Amino acid sequence: MTERTLVFLKPEAVLRGLMGEIISRIERRGLTIAAMKLLQPTRKQAEKIYEVHKGKTFYEPLIERVTSGPVLAMVVEGPNAISIIRNMIGKTNPLEAQPGTIRGDFALNVQKNIVHASDSLENARKEIEILFKHNEILNYRKPTEAQYLL
Repeated sequence: MTERTLVFLKPEAVLRGLMGEIISRIERRGLTIAAMKLLQPTRKQAEKIYEVHKGKTFYEPLIERVTSGPVLAMVVEGPNAISIIRNMIGKTNPLEAQPGTIRGDFALNVQKNIVHASDSLENARKEIEILFKHNEILNYRKPTEAQYLL
């Protein structure tokens, strides 16, 4: 089943120059990037994305950090995209993330864990709408998909 999910590289990933490496991993896996933009999220956008964590001790520092600099937001799609991306990024705490995952390879602590990815279809739809307009998301197929991946 083809799904869409939101992935965004947090300011620490952008400022460390990790965008190309992470994009490359997503593409090599066979997923399609249907939209991408560099932006600095507003507080309101960040609060909407992380509203499930409101009231937790890490909520305010998370909002402050995510809005402190540029993020690279992407709409990624493909069969089982949500599960695949979640496995690719690794556990939230990089100390528990497996080597070979994005967090396992690039993050040192849970506060600066490099990347956000939607955890469900419902959240993906909601989060995509927060950062992207409908006309910013493209529908296309890579010519190699049918031959090599699906």
